[in-house]
Amino acid sequence: MRELNYNRKKAIDYAYKWAYSRNPNFYNFDNIGGDCTNFISQCIYSANGIMNYNKNNGWFYNSVNSRTASWTGVEFLHKFLINNKSVGPYGKEVKISDVDIGDIVQLNFDGNKFSHSLIITSILGEKLLENILIATHTDNTFNRKLSTYIFDKIRFIKIEGVRNW
Repeated sequence: MRELNYNRKKAIDYAYKWAYSRNPNFYNFDNIGGDCTNFISQCIYSANGIMNYNKNNGWFYNSVNSRTASWTGVEFLHKFLINNKSVGPYGKEVKISDVDIGDIVQLNFDGNKFSHSLIITSILGEKLLENILIATHTDNTFNRKLSTYIFDKIRFIKIEGVRNW
């Protein structure tokens, strides 16, 4: 298996291009639970173009009816990225001080479960909530300050790399 660097610039370029619209190659999940994690998965995928086609614990999208829960579900994406030892992107939970552009933020609004995914598009100086800018779908945005969200819990996922055969 080959280790590749995660192309953070490509992920952010994709976020910029599609933050306020929808790529017609992917279903829009706005009306069935939200499109945020679908959009974040697209951003991650655009960085290196590698999916994991394992039906049980992989990460892929072929169509609305041929995809994994990890492509569109907040908790499932977290589980995939943190536990992936095979093909595709992988990462780990980190503190805010360890994030970079292209890394993932997930928010918990009700104290029970994480329900929103975002991608870091810019960091303006010191790594504080007010200096981290994000992009996401459902509430379409690009370069919004992370500090403008009201949430109960937050977690950061650093994408460490991508594996390919």
